[in-house]
Amino acid sequence: MYAAERQQEILRLARESGRVDVLSLAEEFQVTPETVRRDLKALDGAGLVRRVHGGAIPAGRLDFEPDLAERDAVAAEEKDRIAQAALAELPADGSVILDAGTTAARLAAAIPVESALTIVTHGLPVAARLADHPGITLHLVGGRVRHRTRAAVDAWALRAYGEIKADVVFLGTNGFSLDGGLTTPDLAEAAVKQAIVSAARRVVLLADSRKFGEEHFARFADLSSVDLLITDTGLSPEDARAIERQGTEVVRA
Repeated sequence: MYAAERQQEILRLARESGRVDVLSLAEEFQVTPETVRRDLKALDGAGLVRRVHGGAIPAGRLDFEPDLAERDAVAAEEKDRIAQAALAELPADGSVILDAGTTAARLAAAIPVESALTIVTHGLPVAARLADHPGITLHLVGGRVRHRTRAAVDAWALRAYGEIKADVVFLGTNGFSLDGGLTTPDLAEAAVKQAIVSAARRVVLLADSRKFGEEHFARFADLSSVDLLITDTGLSPEDARAIERQGTEVVRA
């Protein structure tokens, strides 16, 4: 395969899946990682992709936000493992904030029916998974509901979160990096995420490894504000150690 043909295929894969990584491409095309990096450099120079840590994303994706169903299908097994690991962080008879998002929804689905917790969420899919748990005191935060995320945002949501202090928040993000912090494409979503970080004594970030190195339009927290990151084994031990040097514990489920 000529370099131009390989680059065209890399571009197709990036647009199809939203991200490509160097090692997977090297294995697929039976070339060295250095060859793939040169391909990505060429595509980046042409304005077709943007290079990120370990790979690349399609150009213009800083503001791209997939629909909820599309995001739920990505890294499904990894998200299930993250959700199972997060169960160990639930307080006994305590108070919890669950962020909107596909991994948080999987955590909500995994919470035992007999649990005795106070749970606050602005995510409609999260609330739906908990509504039939008799031991849970469920608070659904209101506001304008964004179609793409099924999450309540704007003044009502911000005011509600400004009035509480929970034991722990399980937080989601579209991207996280050492220098860029935690980011999401939408400013209204970012404002609510910033509010829930401030509304809890402990911050647990649930994020699959594909999101590491990605940066989006709206930054809502520094990585150092996260007490614990629960991710999957796709995050390398070296990257995990770099994150821990900033003060965040890392669990690779």
